[in-house]
Parts: sequence; C-alpha cells; structure tokens
Amino acid sequence: MSVDSAEDIKKHVRVYIMVFVALACLTAVTVGISYMHLPTHWAILFALLVATIKGGLVACYFMHLISETKVIYWILAICAFFFAVLLWAPVVTSSM
Repeated sequence: MSVDSAEDIKKHVRVYIMVFVALACLTAVTVGISYMHLPTHWAILFALLVATIKGGLVACYFMHLISETKVIYWILAICAFFFAVLLWAPVVTSSM
C-alpha cells in the first residue's frame, strides 16, 4: 500500500475538479444545442459529439482508464468499431 503525499492528493483533486467543470460546461453546451433551431440530424450529431467527449472524460478520469495499458485501448477500439457497425447496419440495409 502506498502513501500519497498531500501534494499528490491536491493534484488529483485539482484534476477531478477541472474534469467536473468541463463536464458542467459541456452539459451547458448540450442544453444550448437543444435551444438552437438546427435541423434534427445536425442537432443530434452535435449532441452526440458532446456526449462522446463527456463519456470519454468520465471513462478516462473517473474510471481511471487514462493510466491503463494499451490492451484496454485496443479492446475499447474494437468495441467502438462494432458499435459503429451496429449503428450503420440498419441504415445500409434499409436503403437497399
């Protein structure tokens, strides 16, 4: 068991607070997007982009994936690939 110094703990708390502020700002951006009179597909695209960034922040910092090995990132990339395939499969098959 390692004992962290007070300075290390303050550094980690500072990072968590910065991530929290970023998540709060991105939530405000998402709400702002909903009030803009954009076409539906653009509003969904922008909202999903912001949600992806927010999810990445949560996964990296609060789930501590930022310090994991490359194997975790490969597994994540494979999951993201198959997720994209599953999202696009109905679009491709319905246009045939």
